[in-house]
Amino acid sequence: MQIRTVAAALAVAFVPQLAAAQAATTAPAAQPATPVANPVSSAFRADESRVGKNLIAAAEQMPADRYDFKPTPAQMSFADIVVHLSEGNDFLCGKIAGMAAPSRTKVDAKAGKDALVARLKETFAFCDQALAGVDDTKLGEELPFFGGRKMSRAAIMTITTGDWADHYSQQAIYLRLNGHLPPTAKKKPAA
Repeated sequence: MQIRTVAAALAVAFVPQLAAAQAATTAPAAQPATPVANPVSSAFRADESRVGKNLIAAAEQMPADRYDFKPTPAQMSFADIVVHLSEGNDFLCGKIAGMAAPSRTKVDAKAGKDALVARLKETFAFCDQALAGVDDTKLGEELPFFGGRKMSRAAIMTITTGDWADHYSQQAIYLRLNGHLPPTAKKKPAA
């Protein structure tokens, strides 16, 4: 009985180390991960690119005659969402980048699908340009924001990411309520 107890104790103590040593000799050495320069701003730009494509695709997908759709009278219409996103993109991306938003002729919700989609594309193009120079060195810088308050650049980036997600969610629901799958729900073609 003592021999079994000692053998079991030795197995518990040494088998994991032996397995690890064997794996180390048979597996190629793992390369250390290369650190990403400016991980926060890089992740934010990647999010802007991905979400921008989805928001534009959703705006393109909604039929023109359904741009006035809203599930309840208290909610924004689909067109109102696109207008809000366009105005928000110019303001938020400009604020984050520390540059003035472009001066554009106002496009309202009644302008029609083509004008609204074109404006949304313009504002995401501005975001691409404005955000290209943003890095992590000034994330803590306090910037003037809505209501006369100040917020850090990082906080405004977080608010912007949340705003895009919120409005894509709205678009996706509105599309589904009108019998359309939102862009992110469609199956990807096989490679």
